[in-house]
Amino acid sequence: MDLKRLFKPGTMAVIGVSLSNESHPANVIYNKNRLRYPVEVYPVNGKGGFIRGEAVYPKISDIPSKIDLAIIATKADIVPAVMAECVESGVGGAVVISGGFSEAGFVDLQNRIVSMAREADFPFIGPNCLGIFSPSHMDTFFIPGERMVIPGHGRVAMVSQSGGILVDHMAKCALEGVGISLAVSIGNKALINEIDMLRYFREDPGTDVITFYLEGFGENEGRAFALAVPECGKPVIVLKSGKTPAGSTAVKSHTASIAGDYEVFSSVMSQYGVVEATDEYEIVTFAESLSCYKRTIKGNIGIITGSGGHGALATDTCLSHGLKVPTFREAEQTKLFNSVSPAIKKIASFSNPVDLTGSSTDDDFVAAALALSRNKDIDCIIMLLLPYIPGITMDLGARLSLVYQQEGMPIIAYVPHMDKYNMLIEGFTLNNMPVAHSVEDAVHMAEAMRRYRSC
Repeated sequence: MDLKRLFKPGTMAVIGVSLSNESHPANVIYNKNRLRYPVEVYPVNGKGGFIRGEAVYPKISDIPSKIDLAIIATKADIVPAVMAECVESGVGGAVVISGGFSEAGFVDLQNRIVSMAREADFPFIGPNCLGIFSPSHMDTFFIPGERMVIPGHGRVAMVSQSGGILVDHMAKCALEGVGISLAVSIGNKALINEIDMLRYFREDPGTDVITFYLEGFGENEGRAFALAVPECGKPVIVLKSGKTPAGSTAVKSHTASIAGDYEVFSSVMSQYGVVEATDEYEIVTFAESLSCYKRTIKGNIGIITGSGGHGALATDTCLSHGLKVPTFREAEQTKLFNSVSPAIKKIASFSNPVDLTGSSTDDDFVAAALALSRNKDIDCIIMLLLPYIPGITMDLGARLSLVYQQEGMPIIAYVPHMDKYNMLIEGFTLNNMPVAHSVEDAVHMAEAMRRYRSC
């Protein structure tokens, strides 16, 4: 199936708008796209009429333009008839927002629309979903725009069986400055599933990293998904729910998925190069890390800090995640000693973590980063930056970015999340380097590279 008109439509019809209820999901979707996005959108209701002076079309076939994407937000029992009209009218694809299918026990109804779509080669997302969010282009989520936290445009694609989880992930991406290329809520994934999405994003030049929130697979889907990951050639991150018996029961009632045996799932995913996130925070930090550094590391970490406490905390966190913090050889410590300013030579520590102390300056951090970038005993640097140290300026991020560009050693920065430090943070992000806002997140970013297996 060709999914281009589904994800990059020029025209959209919203079917099921209400003439009297502005809070109806279809109305929210129509108004949002009509007022905020460039996609050309048309309202459809069997009664016809007007909304805010705009004509409402009784049928999709009455619309004068050819429609790329139909948003179906009607009662479940009339979805088959609506979909048949879409097929007959040459619509490019659909998002079925409506619930009341297999997740509610109406398997036959869901099978009916799937059979129809397959026979007509008609792609659709859902049912029982929020659909598609494409930054600066369109939004089929039935959430009022003022209540959404929207990330900027970027190169991370997000796919989720749960619409609510997807919205949460988008909010976290916005908070962490992670841009997205596309966000897709697939709901019951009756027709288009994770494997189809993998294949689509494999060919999408705007996507570098793909994340999935999974509740479960249908029969034989898990194996097919695992086999498709190496073919994708891009980092794939998965967060799985239904790990416990109680979680499996919750999954079944939500999207009628089969959660399966988690230990088997986790083992197979790792074998085929999937990076598994263990919680909702890891999936965002992993995405940020792998969108900047698409590489595998052994996990030997060099730590540079201006605070001994932060260095100790980072060391403990690295070791708890299976990463290593090797003590530097005497020759490497001597290089570090010779590189820093005379003011801190006698008070700094050079063994790893490298504690430059609160008396350090930008020049000391740059010199230490340069020395560690040439140290063969490590393959990643975690830089713990405390902007309130007097000798640090807002130029340090940009200067450290130059070290990375020259030497190629991945650098992960920790900077406290405060607006007053944005200029320092931008020095990294504008040069495609990840910034964590907690020590643990910085370690997670390194862990993502250790788990990643390039194909």
